[in-house]
Amino acid sequence: MLRRLERLEEHFLESLLGIMTLVTFAQVVARYIFNYSFVWALEFTDLIFAWFIFIGASYGVRTSVHIGIDALVRLMGPTLGRWVGSVAAGLCVVYSCILALGGWQYVSRLHEFGVYMQDLPIQQWVPKIVLPIGFALLALRFFIVFVKIVSGTGARLLGDEAKDALKLQDELGDAP
Repeated sequence: MLRRLERLEEHFLESLLGIMTLVTFAQVVARYIFNYSFVWALEFTDLIFAWFIFIGASYGVRTSVHIGIDALVRLMGPTLGRWVGSVAAGLCVVYSCILALGGWQYVSRLHEFGVYMQDLPIQQWVPKIVLPIGFALLALRFFIVFVKIVSGTGARLLGDEAKDALKLQDELGDAP
């Protein structure tokens, strides 16, 4: 089940990036070649970009690509470092849940009042549903990291840029 969610998340992010690129390209061609502009293009790409950010944040947690400063945690040793990591992951779960709940309340209010987008003929709650969805997905990812840290299966909250760079260098070899 979790693997399906991961694949869906990856394909969804790829699709969002493709759609955003196509709409932006079409807008540039229309404006500079045909002297025409799609009035909805900017608002649409802003919405797609927001979806990309909120869903992409959970993808970043899953793949450990978020950067951060963890020099102090590395100096603590494995036991204390694991304890600090589990506390940090637990706080991230709580924070993400709070934001998911706040996002749900915000979207519910938008739905209740029936506010429409400025340039698109849809209500604002439709694209902004990404707030509770994105933060709920983020909470799930942080919870998985929390469980892995507590169980000692080696999960990390942050990526290791130095290790990744050395691994990439080994893979590329002496390529220019």
